Amino acid sequence: MGSKVTVVPGDVSIEEDVIRVVQTGIKEHGKIDALINNAGVSDMRGVSPENFDMTTWNWIMSIDLNGAFMYMRECGRHMLERRSGSIVNICSIMGSGANELNIIAYTAAKGALRNLTLQLGCEWADRGVRVNAVSPGFIITEMVRPALEALGMDKWIASRTPMRRIGELEEIVGPVMFLASDAASYITGHDLLVDGGTNAANGYYQIPPIHHEWNGETAPRVGQGYPGIQPRPDWYQALSSGIPGIHYPVPEA
Repeated sequence: MGSKVTVVPGDVSIEEDVIRVVQTGIKEHGKIDALINNAGVSDMRGVSPENFDMTTWNWIMSIDLNGAFMYMRECGRHMLERRSGSIVNICSIMGSGANELNIIAYTAAKGALRNLTLQLGCEWADRGVRVNAVSPGFIITEMVRPALEALGMDKWIASRTPMRRIGELEEIVGPVMFLASDAASYITGHDLLVDGGTNAANGYYQIPPIHHEWNGETAPRVGQGYPGIQPRPDWYQALSSGIPGIHYPVPEA
C-alpha cells in the first residue's frame, strides 16, 4: 500500500515505445527490479499452416516474441548494470509441443520465447539477472469464456486435464510472483508449468478414472472403446466463420 504507480502507454511491437517505457520507469522509480512479459495475442480462426497468411504471422510474432525480446533487452541492460533483476516471461504449454488447435503462429512464438528464456537464463545467470517463464495451460479469461461455454469447449478441455477443470486467471499470479521474488533466488532458465497436470499426462488423460462422475454407470473397460467428450459440432464451423464472444457477440439462447 502507498506504492507509486506509473502508467506509460505504448505498443510492445514498436521499438521506440519499448525504449521510452523502460526509460520512463527507470526515471520515475530509480530502478527496475522485475519485468513481467505478459503481452500476447493469438489467431483463433483455426487457419491451417498451409493457408496461413504472413500478415497475421508477423503481427503475432511482433507482439508475442519480438516485443518480449525488446523488453528483455532494454530491462536487461539496466539490470545487468546493477547486477540485480528478475524477468518472468508468460509462455504457454502450447510452446512445449504440438497441439490440435491450428494456432501455428502462436505455438511458434511461444516456443521461441520459451527457448529464449532458457538461453538468457543461462547467459545472464552469473551477472545477477534471472530469467524464467511461466507456461499456463488452459486458463479461463473473460475474453475466451463466452466462446468456451457457448461451444462446449469448456467441458472438452476439462476432460483432457488431470485436475478436470480449466484454470482461473488468479492461479497464474502466485507462480509469477514467486519467480520474480527473492524466494526463487536460485532459479533461472526454468519454465514453470501451471497447467493442472496437462503436460505431465502427455496427452493420455482424456479417459476419466473409474471414480469420476462423468463415467456414471458406463465406466470404460479394457477392450471397450471410449468416445470421450467432444466439442459441439458448431465449434468446427465457428473456426471458419468466427467464434462467438471473440469475433461477434454470443447469441442469446
